[in-house]
Amino acid sequence: MTQAVLVTDFDGTVTAQDFYALVRDRLVPPGTPDYWSAYCAGRLTHFEVLQRYFAAARPDEQMLRALVDEMEPEPRLAEGVASLAAAGWAVVIVSNGCRWYIDQLLARAGVAVEVHANPGVIENGRLVMGWPHDTAYPSPQTGIDKAALVDAMLGDGRSVAFAGNGPTDLAPALLVEPQYRFARDELAESLARRKEPFKAFSCWLEVAHELAGMGASVKADRSPSQA
Repeated sequence: MTQAVLVTDFDGTVTAQDFYALVRDRLVPPGTPDYWSAYCAGRLTHFEVLQRYFAAARPDEQMLRALVDEMEPEPRLAEGVASLAAAGWAVVIVSNGCRWYIDQLLARAGVAVEVHANPGVIENGRLVMGWPHDTAYPSPQTGIDKAALVDAMLGDGRSVAFAGNGPTDLAPALLVEPQYRFARDELAESLARRKEPFKAFSCWLEVAHELAGMGASVKADRSPSQA
């Protein structure tokens, strides 16, 4: 078992764009409720927001596949994964988005890593995101519980790093040591407000190179923020 692992979000972390946002902006018709605001107000779960946006989009499989192309994934993803592996780090992707587009982008990059995300299929021209019934880390809010996955890996005695950008990344980010905590966008803002240290990044390859340069430590210790 690889001792060290980078657990990374996908949308907005490995990629520049969130798939749900592209669908909302390009395929959802005017007059559709603002589901994201409802989520921020606590009236909808994160899972429900994505599921509803996908369901509200006009049926157009060709456009959905074109939007995957517009997510702007890290162009040197394979290089980053390889450099991490050489330094003793495995990569695990954990996403509250949909595996339908994640698998496509990983295959194009020639990257094979462990992925935890909500399943999805195209039905009648729409992306239907299903519940992850077989996950070991279920969450009623997001489908996949990122923090539970990170906690389990820490419990196995691994060194764990985390990289993310959004609101569902705060809990898992707080579980890891500050030197292994990578953030940008909303996650960086949330950590800064809490006066929690982190390492800022602008592209995913920076995270890979930083960790590869540090090497893999032998044992993961809990940070004070977890007490």
